[in-house]
Amino acid sequence: MNARPDALLFDLDGTLVDTAPDLARATNALRAHHGLSPLPYEVIRAQVSNGGSALVTLALGLEKAAEGHDDARSFLLAAYGEAVAAESRVFPALASLLTNWQAATRPWGIVTNKPRAYAAPLVAALDLQPGVLVCADDLPVRKPDPAPLWHAAERLGVSAERCWYIGDHRRDMEAARHAGMVGVAVGYGYIEADEDYRDWPADHWYATGEALAAALLDPA
Repeated sequence: MNARPDALLFDLDGTLVDTAPDLARATNALRAHHGLSPLPYEVIRAQVSNGGSALVTLALGLEKAAEGHDDARSFLLAAYGEAVAAESRVFPALASLLTNWQAATRPWGIVTNKPRAYAAPLVAALDLQPGVLVCADDLPVRKPDPAPLWHAAERLGVSAERCWYIGDHRRDMEAARHAGMVGVAVGYGYIEADEDYRDWPADHWYATGEALAAALLDPA
C-alpha cells in the first residue's frame, strides 16, 4: 500500500455514516403520501448515494425533468430533515478508526454531495468533529469535480497527494484521481447490485470497514 496518509477525507453517506435507515424512512413517507406501499429497505439502500432526485425517481417513477418531481423531492427532503440522525450511525469500524486517528492528532475531514442543511446537523448529532466539512452547496461545483477535495485539503493544511479520499461511489474515485489524491473505494456502502466497486478507478479497494481500518492503523 501507499505510505500512510497525512490526512483522511471521507465521503459521508454510505462511507462514514450509515444514513440509509433515515433516508429509507423519508422515501417511504413520500410513497405513503401518494398512496403507495413501502419499498423494501435494500432496494432504497442501493440508491441512497445517488441523492434525493434518484430516491424520488425510485419512489414514484418520476424522472428529474418530469412534472411533479421537484415538489416530490421537497417533500422527501422535508421528511428526512425532520430527523436526520434518528437511526443513522457511524459505521462501527470507522468509529474506532477515528478514535485512534484523532488520538494521534492526525487531521481528517468530510467531503460530501449532501447539502449542508442536512449534513451539518447529522455530523453534529453524531458528535463527529472533522477538521473540515465540505458540502454540496459550499462551492459552485461538486464531486466528481476535484475542487471540493482540493478545498478540504487546503483547509486541513495538507497537500492533496498526502490525502486519502475514501468513498462508496465511482464519482468519489473520479474526484480523487482528478485531485491527485489516493482514491480508496469501499464495498460496504450504497452500491447497486449490478455494479462492482473493484472496477472503479481507485488506488485501494476494501470490502469492509474493518479491512480499511486495519490498513490505516497497521504500524508497518
